[in-house]
Amino acid sequence: MTFFIVLFIVLMQFLWRYIDDLVGKGLSVGLLGELFFYAAVSMVPMALPLAILLASLMTFGNLGEKSELTAIKAAGVPLVKTMSPLIILISMIAVGAFFFQNDVLPKAQVKMWTLLFSARQKSPELEIPEGAFYDQIPGYNLYVKSKNKDTGMLRDVMIYDVSKGGDNATILVADSARLAFTKDLRYLYLHLYQGEQFENLREQKTSDRNVPFRRESFLDKEVLIPFDNNFNRLDEGGMRNQYVGKNMAELNQTLDSLRVRIDSLGNETRKGFETSAFPHLGKGMAASLTLNPSSDPPQEKAQAEPAASAAPLNLDSILNNMTSSQIDATFTSATNAVKMRKSEMEFRALQMHDEKARYRRHEIELIKKFTLSVACIIFLFIGAPLGAIIRKGGLGTPLVISVLLFLVYYIIDNTGYKLARDGHWVVWVGMWLSTFILLPLGIFVTYKAMNDSSVFNPDLYKEWLRRRLGLPESRQVPLKEVVINDISTGHALAMAEQLHNETCTWLSRHTARQSYAAYWRGNWKPQPIDAIGTLTDRLVTYLSDSRDPRIIDALNRYPVTRSLWILCPFKGERMRRIMKWFFPLGAVFYLASLPYARRVYGEIRKTYTTDMLLCEILKEISKPKQLTQNA
Repeated sequence: MTFFIVLFIVLMQFLWRYIDDLVGKGLSVGLLGELFFYAAVSMVPMALPLAILLASLMTFGNLGEKSELTAIKAAGVPLVKTMSPLIILISMIAVGAFFFQNDVLPKAQVKMWTLLFSARQKSPELEIPEGAFYDQIPGYNLYVKSKNKDTGMLRDVMIYDVSKGGDNATILVADSARLAFTKDLRYLYLHLYQGEQFENLREQKTSDRNVPFRRESFLDKEVLIPFDNNFNRLDEGGMRNQYVGKNMAELNQTLDSLRVRIDSLGNETRKGFETSAFPHLGKGMAASLTLNPSSDPPQEKAQAEPAASAAPLNLDSILNNMTSSQIDATFTSATNAVKMRKSEMEFRALQMHDEKARYRRHEIELIKKFTLSVACIIFLFIGAPLGAIIRKGGLGTPLVISVLLFLVYYIIDNTGYKLARDGHWVVWVGMWLSTFILLPLGIFVTYKAMNDSSVFNPDLYKEWLRRRLGLPESRQVPLKEVVINDISTGHALAMAEQLHNETCTWLSRHTARQSYAAYWRGNWKPQPIDAIGTLTDRLVTYLSDSRDPRIIDALNRYPVTRSLWILCPFKGERMRRIMKWFFPLGAVFYLASLPYARRVYGEIRKTYTTDMLLCEILKEISKPKQLTQNA
């Protein structure tokens, strides 16, 4: 179900993308159905992973929402064993997806693109508007003032024939006309009534000023305008030779051929540089030396040539012995040689660029044969654990989550594809980028689901954020209507006195604002603060079963005390000494800790005063019991 829903969505995307090439062409319903069928087959690689993700989310979300997954886990069956039938099914689908990518998809893409390009080249459906020029017929412009829809008669017709060029334009004006197609749909047949024809005869001109002109009046005239309204299906051979129409064997064969061609182009370029970068420049210099009248006699020059060819040329001395005309000729020859060599190198570079682009396209298509199968398996291990964690079935929450995840996958996959296609990244890195990113996500959510972790519990993240930012927290201890466990006043009083001693000791050793040196000595160690917080939590938890409203009110006054990392950022004494003398950064830490130090000091002082109040309440409650025991 989800596969066909997703396939319909991506097919609508294809329709809106190419709707301009299909509308107004008069294509038959059968032809459009054939095009949409092949387009749907070509969209399977995009629809199948999303369908697996959505289906697995819905399946395990329904199991979790109806507590069936909880019952399965309570019976001792782990999540992976519960998923094992789906793992086998998706593995079979992945294998089938590979053969689909290799055998079926190339043929479907060839037929789809052939039909689409054929539809693009088809002439638009003839629909001449009223009161406006119609220019969809190549070489002709038609104007109709009004049309009679019942009889098909056109009124006040103007035809501009510029098929032979603007200098040989022909204009036809008629009071009325009828429009039809020939039986073979290759010509537009116009039957004109009561009009005139104006024609320039530029081909028969005798001078530029005088152009022959012909005017003709007619009562009845028939005109044939070339307008092929047939649907001409292109040959599939050209598209079959492209990378989209090849299977793995053909792609590997093409890659081998392209690799040999790229290597040969590189070798030709290398040999061109090794032999001579600018061979014509040396010939120009030799010619200039021959034409120099002050040069050596021929016999002496012939004897000196071997030595001169072995010795390096002194360009300054050569240019000084040349005339101005010879220098101009030499520089002109050198400039032409450089331009010719530059053009040759640019052509070879462009040729090499095109061959490498073709090679990357074929390599991308080869890797695509495997990415679909891997994506199906990864989306199963993302969707099923997420459904078990979220525990929401139906099409609501699973659809939103699956669409968001698939958008992330599509963006990453498309980014990697474009970077690989343009040669910015290695092809296999770009094509497997989405797999490298989503595979750890699948492993993570599967691990969390197997351990019943609360991944989507907002209170968990709020608590984590509150601890990291050091935000204060208040207690909310309700007065219970039904109490199961009775409390011991003596035990509670002993716990309160222990808390009193700890807070009193800590307050005697600390102040609300410590000095810079005391801060980096580690005066505010986290262990005593955490010990006070732990004792407070134990006392509050124990006395939360009390029936006395005064005790519950006192418990709600206790602050939640936790140590903060900013109060003692480094555990090691050596590191604290370094930060102490590294004054700029150390001062930043010290100033940032001051408001938190005041707050923690105030919390512990409030714990001290609240504990004294609680001790008085507990002593007051315990007095009647002691009097009763004495009596």
